[in-house]
Amino acid sequence: MRVAVIGGGWAGIAAAVDLTEAGRAVTLFEAGRVLGGRARSVSLDGRTVDNGQHILLGAYRDTLDLMRRVGADPERLFDRRPLQVVDRTGFRLRLPLLPAPLHVAWGLLSSPTVGWREKLRTAWWMEGIKRRGFRLAEDTSVADWLDAAGQTGVLRRHLWEPLCLAALNTPAAHASAQLFANVLRDSLGSRCRADTDLLLPCVEFGQLLPEPADCWLRAQGADVRLGCRVGEIVASADGVRIGDESFAAVVIATAPQHVASLWPAARTNYAFEPIATIYLQFPTGTTLPFPLFHLLGQHGQWVVDRGNGLLACVLSGHGAWEALPDEALAAALHGELGLAEPFLWHKVIREKRATFSAHPGLHRPDSRTTHPRVFLAGDYTWADYPATLEGAVRSGRRAARDAIAVSQPISQPA
Repeated sequence: MRVAVIGGGWAGIAAAVDLTEAGRAVTLFEAGRVLGGRARSVSLDGRTVDNGQHILLGAYRDTLDLMRRVGADPERLFDRRPLQVVDRTGFRLRLPLLPAPLHVAWGLLSSPTVGWREKLRTAWWMEGIKRRGFRLAEDTSVADWLDAAGQTGVLRRHLWEPLCLAALNTPAAHASAQLFANVLRDSLGSRCRADTDLLLPCVEFGQLLPEPADCWLRAQGADVRLGCRVGEIVASADGVRIGDESFAAVVIATAPQHVASLWPAARTNYAFEPIATIYLQFPTGTTLPFPLFHLLGQHGQWVVDRGNGLLACVLSGHGAWEALPDEALAAALHGELGLAEPFLWHKVIREKRATFSAHPGLHRPDSRTTHPRVFLAGDYTWADYPATLEGAVRSGRRAARDAIAVSQPISQPA
């Protein structure tokens, strides 16, 4: 009944929690010093910030459920707000507290910076997408999809392309339209109004799941091994060996670029997209018009107001910003923010392989491998979504179900 989980990101945490609740003896191996993977807290210059700024949606049901199960209360840890898209040009789209789908229709029709022709054309297009179940006849790029739908006006520049880059971490010219349609299905196209809500963290990311999960797993008897890198697994017909230990099954929940070193048959050849998070500390009292602000600058994309004057600027996907040194990048974003006050402190966190490039027609593995006791978890294995925390959590839960099925206790004779 022993099951190993390799990788302590959100997929590995989800798998370990489900396995533990099912009565399996779990050993969780994590190479880093803390759980959380690419969504964790880090200590920089004596202060705690996040290793990248993440935004959750109300539609992230499995993630929110997982938090509750390990004792982290989403209602206390998030600032839940109806979706707004606001940028420095004056564009604003705000969803009111009306039942779905009226809230989306009203938000679109009441946007003051979009003409009536474009509003009606967009409403008709979205209704057509819903009738087809958000399924495209053929995957293509988001840019080509929008072109074919006549989405070439204000909403394209201020809504669809920014949302695509934020959700898929891939520019619209290269991003999968089907994956973007899936994102729209579970957010703007959902039958539940709350699914479109923004969940803005009130605390560091470590407090949302990684730290409570670490405490919960240990309290339930799981063996959590931090700073422990697994170099090799050896699988046989009846189990898996890691070093001199035997397990009934193993869930490999590492990033895709690290899987091949543990299980060569699961090798992927993905291209990757970077993300940079630039923290700018301004005097206390500095605020944005809305906590999530679309900068729409030469370099700047989204800015999150973390409170007390701390702004987190997020740059997704390949771009000219990658060539700028940290000091120059921070200065450029300060200029695009248009704030008169100088920033007091800054830090740039660059993740060169933050996510896989979500190109059209990209092959995505599921949890199964060439061995019946070796399973995969991670956002890249949840083919319905781009690289998101919700996809990671769902993939971990699926891999856990598979591992539970092959690690049933042997019945003893009467």
